[in-house]
Amino acid sequence: MTVQLCDTADEAVAGIEDGSTVLVGGFGMAGMPVALIDALIRQGATDLTVVSNNAGNGDTGLAALLAKGRVRKVVCSFPRQSDSYVFDELYLAGKVELEVVPQGNLAERIRAAGAGIGAFFCPTGAGTLLAEGKETRVIDGRTHVLEYPIKGDVALIGAYRSDRMGNLVYRKTARNFGPVMATAATTVIAQVRDLVDTGGIDPENVVTPSVYVDRVVQEASA
Repeated sequence: MTVQLCDTADEAVAGIEDGSTVLVGGFGMAGMPVALIDALIRQGATDLTVVSNNAGNGDTGLAALLAKGRVRKVVCSFPRQSDSYVFDELYLAGKVELEVVPQGNLAERIRAAGAGIGAFFCPTGAGTLLAEGKETRVIDGRTHVLEYPIKGDVALIGAYRSDRMGNLVYRKTARNFGPVMATAATTVIAQVRDLVDTGGIDPENVVTPSVYVDRVVQEASA
């Protein structure tokens, strides 16, 4: 498979369909692929299910996508923050669905999709509202909840650097969800700060190998 090096973010998100499940990387705004999200807004796909660590900050990134009414459902760990007013208003008005997933469970459910794991038992959430309606089992004296993988049609991730083959490295907390999301989606689109020639990244430093990556676009210089 050869990675597609895109000239623009609009080219990178072309073809994303209505009703898609979109995995969006980032830890808050760290590693958030804002250019790709803005391009998705221009592209026009709607009725989306967005899976991310949170539900948007301020007026940019995911918050801007939500404000345009393009999102049907949000799956995240931290829906409410001091600046999550866009999501808060939509949710209170009944205009967007919400599935809250504990952060570790969210990462593991995405990782499970990439690893081909059919389901797994986890103690997090047992005995709470998050476990209602789910199968449970006592393992080693502790109640566990059955959790299923989260697979995306598309993953939008932000990386620090890519070579021309699509091998990716990340920077600090931007690495939080990007690597697992890159394994768990049919189409993986990476927004990167630096694009270097093949061989410009030490193979020992590659976090996401190119085999997982479909499209790469370099951020426009300020």
